[in-house]
Amino acid sequence: MATLKRHFQLLFILILFSIHPFVNSVDRSTFKTCEQSGFCKRSPGTEPRQSPYYLEMSSFKIYPTRLEGVIINSQNGVMLKLDLIALKNNMLQLKATELNPIRPRYEAREALVGDPEESSLEVISQDSEKIIVGFGPNKAVLNGSPFRVDIYSADQLLMSANARGLMKFEHYRPKSKGKPTEEGEEANEMQQQPPLSQDEEQFKDTLWEETFKGHTDTKPNGPASVGMDFSFVGFEHGATDPYRLFNLDVFEYDLNNPMALYASIPFMIAHSATNTLGMFWLNAAETWIDIEAPSNQGVVSSIVEFVKGSSLPQRDTHWFSESGPINVFFLLGPGPKDVMYQYSKLTGTTPLPPLFSLGYHQSRWNYRDQDDVRTVDAAFDENDIPYDVLWLDLDHTHDRKYFTWEPFKFSDPIGMINNLTAKGRKMVTLVDPHIKRDNSYYIHKEATDKGFYVKNRDNNDYDGWCWPGSSGYLDFLSPEVRNWWATKFGLDKYQGSTLALYTWNDMNEPSVFNGPEVTMERDCKHVGGWEHRDIHNIYGELMVMSTYKGHLMRSNGAQRPFILTRSAFAGSQRFGAIWTGDNIAEWSHLQSSIPMILSLSICGMSHSGADVGGFFRNPTPEMALRWYQAGAFQPFFRAHSHHESRRREPWLFEDNIKNLIRDAIRIRYPLIPYWYTLFYENELNGVPPMRPIWMEFPTETNTFDIDDEYLVGSALLVKPVTDSDVSSITVYFPGSGEIWYDISTYHKYEGGRSVTIPVTLDKIPVYQRGGSIIPKKGRIRRSSSLTYNDPYTLEIALDNTGSHANGTLYIDDFNSFEYRQGNYLLLQFKYDKNSITSKIIGGPGKFKTNAWLEKIVVIGVQKIPTSIRISSKSIKTSELLFKYDEGKQKLVIRKPGVNMGEEWKITF
Repeated sequence: MATLKRHFQLLFILILFSIHPFVNSVDRSTFKTCEQSGFCKRSPGTEPRQSPYYLEMSSFKIYPTRLEGVIINSQNGVMLKLDLIALKNNMLQLKATELNPIRPRYEAREALVGDPEESSLEVISQDSEKIIVGFGPNKAVLNGSPFRVDIYSADQLLMSANARGLMKFEHYRPKSKGKPTEEGEEANEMQQQPPLSQDEEQFKDTLWEETFKGHTDTKPNGPASVGMDFSFVGFEHGATDPYRLFNLDVFEYDLNNPMALYASIPFMIAHSATNTLGMFWLNAAETWIDIEAPSNQGVVSSIVEFVKGSSLPQRDTHWFSESGPINVFFLLGPGPKDVMYQYSKLTGTTPLPPLFSLGYHQSRWNYRDQDDVRTVDAAFDENDIPYDVLWLDLDHTHDRKYFTWEPFKFSDPIGMINNLTAKGRKMVTLVDPHIKRDNSYYIHKEATDKGFYVKNRDNNDYDGWCWPGSSGYLDFLSPEVRNWWATKFGLDKYQGSTLALYTWNDMNEPSVFNGPEVTMERDCKHVGGWEHRDIHNIYGELMVMSTYKGHLMRSNGAQRPFILTRSAFAGSQRFGAIWTGDNIAEWSHLQSSIPMILSLSICGMSHSGADVGGFFRNPTPEMALRWYQAGAFQPFFRAHSHHESRRREPWLFEDNIKNLIRDAIRIRYPLIPYWYTLFYENELNGVPPMRPIWMEFPTETNTFDIDDEYLVGSALLVKPVTDSDVSSITVYFPGSGEIWYDISTYHKYEGGRSVTIPVTLDKIPVYQRGGSIIPKKGRIRRSSSLTYNDPYTLEIALDNTGSHANGTLYIDDFNSFEYRQGNYLLLQFKYDKNSITSKIIGGPGKFKTNAWLEKIVVIGVQKIPTSIRISSKSIKTSELLFKYDEGKQKLVIRKPGVNMGEEWKITF
């Protein structure tokens, strides 16, 4: 899905999906290196140089929210149009493209929620050398020769663009005709064309054609790469490897490797104790990013006024893409949650998922038939293990034709699904983008007749090889194709489906087994004349966008979709959840799942997870258990495995491991109200439910390098055990002056220090933050759908003074979009000295709940109360029963009995 690096003291986070060292399981020769990629070789490298680009200072046009100018390449005279646009929410957009292009460039607008809202911009000063503009508390300095943009917050330099002179823009141009038909014809034509740059001249054999592994890319539009360097000032630590963003299906992927993988989200965050910045490079073509080692004497240092005897660190990056414009958004924070909100205003947030999707999911490639499905479902009940969703992979289809069922093994799909829904459960089936080329297959026939397939270089329907064999690939760039595809999910079209059947879009990079790098040829053609090279990284998102619409349409907009995708680009979070792809049953992959999911979360894909147990190979019982314990505290909780691996449903392990796996799954379910509340908040503000510690403690530098523990919301600290046969682990408890409580023993730990914690097989190191209130549901049902009206418990952990705590709870109908009409409950709970209160701070509109308050547990109570009373509109005033454990400082208040939709107050 992209390459996920870890978190660093200056946190450069890109979505790439690179990970830790592992065995040489992938054939790297199948995939390009920079030296095997023409545009990458033609990039100017990483060494600073004199930029040939300058601003024509007399060209500026000033508007209320933007300025426009002209950038000229002094070496070849090519002119670019510059737009600098102030955006609301403390953001700035920089865009450059040809002034008078012979063809447009694809801008990947589908990644955005709409045109960004513009804000006021004013000229502070202007002369023959530079122009300074102000926007909000910030300013941008545009230097004329060479062209450079410096961005300040107040008078503090944060970032500089093209300070190292690496900007490059390969202009579109007609191809040379070769041998002239008349004397001087070619010479005259070439005299009208700008000369080749030094980089182009050196690698001119790659400009119009190149070959890799026997595949020739004809490059009908010639060279079109773009690039620019960006220096982050005042930041240090981070990655140094060049990353490749190009969505690929990489078999048994390596870890800690900048190779491309399934998704590409060109978003970077820089974080220090004083500032957080974001940078979003909106380009859907193949992209490389170089991240230089930290420097205290960088190019930018010349424009910074240093305190005598001090130096300011900086991190230099270089971004370059095969095609498209230069279109960059600067997100100026100033804090990490501000950057999350800013990014969400550009690309959107994860819609509040249906409640069932936050439960446990059981999957395998493949459950053999309906009897297998029924047996697996029954075994969960027999072993008293809750679960919400059962998944069917590729082999549920008839001859690998999507929207069909294997007629003998799955002869009664509706009956099979209804057997699950009787217990509140759902089913997910696989629907991939490759369509079997079979004239008897209605999807293929319609797509062919309507001309809905991607075309090859000869304008014929592209024919690639994937699971069905010879396959066509739908052109999801076309709105007409997307609308047509969406209709295929209708219950009248997808025979055997119900509203309880949801969808998994896999292989949507797209994966093409006989294509170059296991994907589609770059010179394939999409609607509008775009080449596949222009839109490659957004192809999977466009498919999921269409699938999401199909799920909306089939219920007339009444039901929230749930879609899982493997491929993603910026904005994919608006349509689906994601997982880390085909991982391996190795401890290193369990370890890497944490920084991978954290990075996905930061890049907007907040509903994310990893295949529990590893997809390939066979986990040891201990590894399987530890993976379940980790997955129970991650957003998307699914076990999935390859058909060549051993069956590993929880009850197939020996009893002690089975029981502990059951405990891990069961610990997930009481916390679903907390997860649900976090996802509601995520839709509003973009802050992910699973988050790095520095997001909550942004000034605490000790947290900046931590990537093996994390927070769920602001209240739970999680440190999964990810090594074999360990007797202890070290946990860092953040926040000097904070108190953290072990959720199982209630032992207290002071913040701001590392502590060695003993662990046994049954130990999941999870800690509740003092001063927090977490809503839970204590009754374990077969599935989350059966808990809608179950009572709630409030777990209150008091702060270090023993007198304060607060929290929120969000409740709605758990499935529809009625909440967007104001029909929901948002409650705020406060513990203040000798009282606990519940206030309605959102809704309720027309929404009502039958759920009531069953219990309150308060940790950190220093002395036993003499009496406890509750008062509300319906109850008036009533005495409550309670129990106090002095050793644990634990107070349990029994059966307040008040409806959750009613405000109340409890006094001691």
